[in-house]
Amino acid sequence: MGSSVSAQPRWDRINSAAVIAQARRVYFQFLERSVSALEPQGIVLSPGQGRVVFELPVLLPEEQFIPLDWVRSRPSRSRPSRSPYRGL
Repeated sequence: MGSSVSAQPRWDRINSAAVIAQARRVYFQFLERSVSALEPQGIVLSPGQGRVVFELPVLLPEEQFIPLDWVRSRPSRSRPSRSPYRGL
């Protein structure tokens, strides 16, 4: 039976950079081919393939849902915090 979409990917079991990169490829291919004005909810990835979804899906055990916000966000770089309170 499928699992709920609210389940986060198991980041301790996957290469998160590779998963997000795969989701981005699927999303950008969708953008190149699409004339739809609908806003996707995210990307569903399964081994070797992926699809853009417009409704929150019920996932199969081998599938992962990547929210569109994660696909669109830029990778963060490790930087020291620049808190205004740091020197106090």
